[in-house]
Amino acid sequence: MILPLDASPTGDPSGADWRSLLGAPGRDAAATPLALGIELRIRDASGTNPWAARPQRTATPRDVAKRTGEVVLGIRPLERSAATGAWVQGAATWDAVRRSPAQYGRARSRWFADLLSIARDTLLSGTAGDWLVVDLIESALLWGHLRTAADAGIPLVAVQKSTTVVLAEVAEITASVERDDDGDLRVRAQAAIDGRPIDAGAARPIGLTGLYEVVPHGARLRITLAEAPLTSAVRALLGAPGGVVVPRDDEAAFLRDAYPLLARRVAVRARHGVELPALPPPRAVLLLSFLRGDTVRYAFEWDYRGFGRVPFGTGAEAVRDEGAEDAGRRALHELWSSHLGEDLAPSGAFHDVAAAEFVTRVVPALESDGVIVEVSGRRKAYRELTGEPEIIVEAVESTDPDWFDLGILVRIDGRTIPFQPLFTALSQGRKRLLLVDGSHFSLAHPALDRLRELLDEAAQLDEWETGPRISRSQTALWEDFEDLADEAEPAVAWRELADGLRSADAVPEVAVPSGLRADLRPYQKAGFDWLAFLWGHRLGGILADDMGLGKTLQLLALIQHARETGEERPFLVIVPTSVLATWRSEASRFVPSLRLLVRDTTQGVALADAIGAVDVVLTTYAIARLDEESFAAHRWAGLVLDEAQFVKNPATKVHRAIASFPADATFAVTGTPMENSLSELWALLKLTAPGLFPSARKFRETYIQPIEEGKVPENEEGAPYRQRRLDQLRRRIRPLVLRRTKELVAPDLPARQEQVLEVELGSAHRALYETVLQRERQKVLGLLDDLDRHRFIVFRSLTLLRMLSLAPGLIDPADAKIGSRKLDVLLERIVELQAEGHRALVFSQFTSFLDLAAARLRAAGIPFAHLDGSTRHRQDVVDGFRAGEQPVFLISLKAGGFGLTVTEADYVFLLDPWWNPAAEAQAADRTHRIGQTRQVFVYRMIATDTIEEKVLALQRRKARLFTAVLDDEALFARSLTADDIRGLFDS
Repeated sequence: MILPLDASPTGDPSGADWRSLLGAPGRDAAATPLALGIELRIRDASGTNPWAARPQRTATPRDVAKRTGEVVLGIRPLERSAATGAWVQGAATWDAVRRSPAQYGRARSRWFADLLSIARDTLLSGTAGDWLVVDLIESALLWGHLRTAADAGIPLVAVQKSTTVVLAEVAEITASVERDDDGDLRVRAQAAIDGRPIDAGAARPIGLTGLYEVVPHGARLRITLAEAPLTSAVRALLGAPGGVVVPRDDEAAFLRDAYPLLARRVAVRARHGVELPALPPPRAVLLLSFLRGDTVRYAFEWDYRGFGRVPFGTGAEAVRDEGAEDAGRRALHELWSSHLGEDLAPSGAFHDVAAAEFVTRVVPALESDGVIVEVSGRRKAYRELTGEPEIIVEAVESTDPDWFDLGILVRIDGRTIPFQPLFTALSQGRKRLLLVDGSHFSLAHPALDRLRELLDEAAQLDEWETGPRISRSQTALWEDFEDLADEAEPAVAWRELADGLRSADAVPEVAVPSGLRADLRPYQKAGFDWLAFLWGHRLGGILADDMGLGKTLQLLALIQHARETGEERPFLVIVPTSVLATWRSEASRFVPSLRLLVRDTTQGVALADAIGAVDVVLTTYAIARLDEESFAAHRWAGLVLDEAQFVKNPATKVHRAIASFPADATFAVTGTPMENSLSELWALLKLTAPGLFPSARKFRETYIQPIEEGKVPENEEGAPYRQRRLDQLRRRIRPLVLRRTKELVAPDLPARQEQVLEVELGSAHRALYETVLQRERQKVLGLLDDLDRHRFIVFRSLTLLRMLSLAPGLIDPADAKIGSRKLDVLLERIVELQAEGHRALVFSQFTSFLDLAAARLRAAGIPFAHLDGSTRHRQDVVDGFRAGEQPVFLISLKAGGFGLTVTEADYVFLLDPWWNPAAEAQAADRTHRIGQTRQVFVYRMIATDTIEEKVLALQRRKARLFTAVLDDEALFARSLTADDIRGLFDS
């Protein structure tokens, strides 16, 4: 409503009193004063009809002394007589005062209205005329309201001139138990108001929140009101002036049932030889709820025997014994933390293996400690396996000569452990494993640690599948179904979107978003334009720039662009856990206006309730897999997969989960879209361009077999046919892949000098190596006739030789005295570099070898940082090195291969070569990236005349495949042309 400037809301042309602008009383000062009248009244005893209204009248001192009828305390408003100045009833009824703020003043009228509301919360009857009976008011708000009467200018006055009224601060009730002459117990109430003892028989309760004292003095009465927490038991005592008698025959029942209830609310004193028992302590109760999906919810309560349950936290319930509860909580906390290593919480939930461990370890311990356990839901029988793991390796027929299959059996306590969940748990670095039948066991065992290490290395070889493979006929059948699935709606929809590119001639330039707080380098601007071009057609792609060229910044620019051009739905960004902090900090730095939600747990607020007001949801691959259903239920504007090599295997759960997340466009971000095989490139394109190569089988036949394996049809010549397939593949993926190398787009980056540093083994080391080599060679040669059945045994031999090339002590601690020539050379270089002010990164595949290096550095007094898969607080370790606290950073290749920027170092030592050249390149790129101002030196330390030389040769062969597909002639760094776009639709 808009009023004219010369009008008031009431329409009164005279306007409001100007004093209201100053907060002055204004016209309220002229209002009729009010007081709260208090009168002791007496009600006649109830007649034959208990529902009939009982007459009331003013009580006299004689009524109080004779205790005739029922005495109650009445209240009502009074107004000051203009003629006499006395407090009189006048026109001041409850309704009139509440409805007439202009007559009585707004503050006073509001005060009486609030008092009436407080009384009516519980006072539904018991009024007589315009009187309210205070005795029946239950609300504890009464006392605070009465104390504010003076501030509102409302005195508390007695209606009768012969009566005085006092509002005290607080009253205290206690009780005594004594024995009568006839042997019965007598329980009496004792009371004090503001520290002054009073006759308990003169005190009358007001609800359960206070009392009032009535004391006759001749022809006068004094009424004192005071707040005091009461209980039903205390009310009963106050209502019995002579006390409550407990016959001797009922004494045991009284001490068991009534005494604890009374003693926990008021102090009880024993008199005249009475001995009172100690109060029984409350018993802790654990409520267990077994839910579906191996979830166990729990909540603690206190059970006061005979008096019910109270919450585990502190509270004001009458039965509570705070001292006993505190002692019980401390004991439970000690037991809880000793088993779980965390603080006790009153309620919570455990999931999966944590639920099993809780039920099998903690719950029995709590029961033994006297905790009552009550179960709801169907209790699952969990069993902890504690025996020694027995590992058996069996060869299994393979369906593909480029892969090897293993039959690995692990038995614990006679239970055969399925390989699939065991492999997943070991590869994810989990501490325990829960099986579907409720069996669970620790993975922290030397035998399983060794298996974990071998599995990690085998997984990086990409010669390992995450479970047993099926027969040849089943494989073909599965691929046929896969072809049909890939022709389903997602692939068809993608091809319809891609048709929109047919009319495009090139990538247009796009204005840099106004909300971007960064200056894009020319190649970064070109990358942003390309991303915006694909986004405009709602197509995804692969941003495959070299490490350190700012891929994250380009993606943040795209998201800001999408938001500024009208997109309101959030983007979903999925990253490795180690990169989460980097994304969060860069988003805050470069696009501060974007609202970011970090989803790093499956607990807490439901995803659907949390994304309503955000622009970007940032989560990890682990959370995306675990909370697949929640992410799949939302339609995302775009999906960004950072370090997308995490989803290069379409058979994994995380790949399948991400494929189910609906998004207008999916962008994969990785400097290594293909590390070992073209199948990895196909897996990324399946997510980003689901209709480009709809059949896994056809892709393998058309591209993988001729390009990687040299399989050529009988009527074709090998080299020309292979080249045609390679050219066709590059032409098909060209519009959807953008790759720039540092050498191509960042010429200002200091040069990186790489050198192979050959290390001769010591004489004792050489003799041992040759002995083991001959033994393993004989073993391996005997298995080569059926390599597919024995690849794991062969790989184990290769791993043993690799570790032996580094240090004999890694294989047998008894040989540790032989030492390691590599560590000698490394220490010599580090000492020299430290003296010259340089800093170095030291990488190894084997954490055990890094531990040896750490021991050597420690002995030499050289500070160092250490990062591997077991490191907690990863970012703190990195920040410490970057701050200059240590000149050396020891890093396991797997833990430090991505999500790490340490341009403070300018030397890199690779202690052992790995099969995959991309993994080593990523390690070197930790320091050779934008921001580096010094030349970077990379040393590959190779033990001469050992298996390490063979690994180096294999690296070079794999690198040629990557270069042929993605790096040759910088094809994927050039601007798109119309011919390039038409290449999407080549058959």
